[in-house]
Amino acid sequence: MRTTNDMPGHLVRRFQQAAVAIFYREVAATGYDLSPVQFAALTAVRDNPGIDQATLAGLIAYDRTTIGGVVDRLVQKGFLERKHSARDRRARVLRLTATGQGALQRIEPAVEEAQRVMLQGLDAEEAAQFMALLRKALGAVNELSRAPLKEVKRPPAAPEQPGG
Repeated sequence: MRTTNDMPGHLVRRFQQAAVAIFYREVAATGYDLSPVQFAALTAVRDNPGIDQATLAGLIAYDRTTIGGVVDRLVQKGFLERKHSARDRRARVLRLTATGQGALQRIEPAVEEAQRVMLQGLDAEEAAQFMALLRKALGAVNELSRAPLKEVKRPPAAPEQPGG
């Protein structure tokens, strides 16, 4: 019989606990109070301006029923603006504010440091292998999650015109 310390679920939960603690420590040093989910939401909106809340939930693998609270807090902090969609009045679209952009620029180095600290027990090759194995394992069970990660469907880029 395996002990809990030999079970992937237990080890992943423990690593996640450490990862969250490291994230909060590094980000707090910048003077910001931002959770890992809030950071993920901000970067997803920055990279996909005008997305709706349901799409945001899929992009960061977060539960659709609770993404509203995350967005509410980011709007209250002045980091996001939320408006009704011009295409679908029932949908709310999101954009990063100038305040949100500035916060991200100041926080991102701390988040990068947090990633380094999380993997400090591994050399560069091991860290790359660990990340590849995590992606592979998650890819195999993504659809079993209560909040699976969903890719944004982007239209193909327009072909370049000759001579232009």
